[in-house]
Amino acid sequence: MKSKLLVGVLGATLFGASMSTPVYADKAEDAIKYRQGVFTAFRWHFGAMGAMVRGKVDYDAEQFAHHATQLAALTRMPKEGFIEGSDFGDTAAKAELWENLDDVNARFDKLISDADALLAVSGGSLGDVRPAFGAVAKNCKGCHDNYKEE
Repeated sequence: MKSKLLVGVLGATLFGASMSTPVYADKAEDAIKYRQGVFTAFRWHFGAMGAMVRGKVDYDAEQFAHHATQLAALTRMPKEGFIEGSDFGDTAAKAELWENLDDVNARFDKLISDADALLAVSGGSLGDVRPAFGAVAKNCKGCHDNYKEE
């Protein structure tokens, strides 16, 4: 009976611990895959909006708002993928990124703010969204220019 109780308590403890802390949260390879996945989703939504802003496809306010909503959510995600020890592998990150994480994080904070401003005007006219989209694009470009290999 004691062994069954011990197994049950141990199992519940391990299950609880696994639910509160991601199992792979400290693995650098997983962090790299995570942030690359987030940036792939960025490109999906940002690219769709960019095509509308540049006139490559017809502007659809509802679709634009959808992509702006998704982008605003995504902007909150990349910071947690830049963990210590994940500065290697098949990435486009320059060495300077790792030496300037405070600046990178400040740029992510600004990106969140810019994406929220874009979301606030999304659903309006193309003239309404174009300047806010430009602010997000400028923010992305600034980080890419400084911290991403082309």
